[in-house]
Amino acid sequence: MLTNALVDDIIWNLRKGFKKNKKAIWKALEREVTKSRTIRREVNISRLSATTKNEEVVVVPGKLLGSGDMDHKLTVCAFSISNAAFKKIKLVGGEVITLNELMDRHLDGKGVRIIG
Repeated sequence: MLTNALVDDIIWNLRKGFKKNKKAIWKALEREVTKSRTIRREVNISRLSATTKNEEVVVVPGKLLGSGDMDHKLTVCAFSISNAAFKKIKLVGGEVITLNELMDRHLDGKGVRIIG
């Protein structure tokens, strides 16, 4: 669950990323963060597995749930992630990163997909 201070920090970092590179992905994620928690997206591992390719970098602007199986390696950033989803991503050699880590690695937004 995101607290108000954490949300404010995330919004601030996304705005800085957008101002620095003018990439629409950071503005889109800022809009997602500012939405009410009740309307944030919920995505299952099975959907990630079906819509992504090996070694992709994806952002889930909501909660990542553990229903289904993962059959390839991903780098995933999610606002919230269930324990089952975390274990399934790690089991296939994937990685779960924070939004700040995502921005450090992919500030230009290239190759990052929003799923949800």
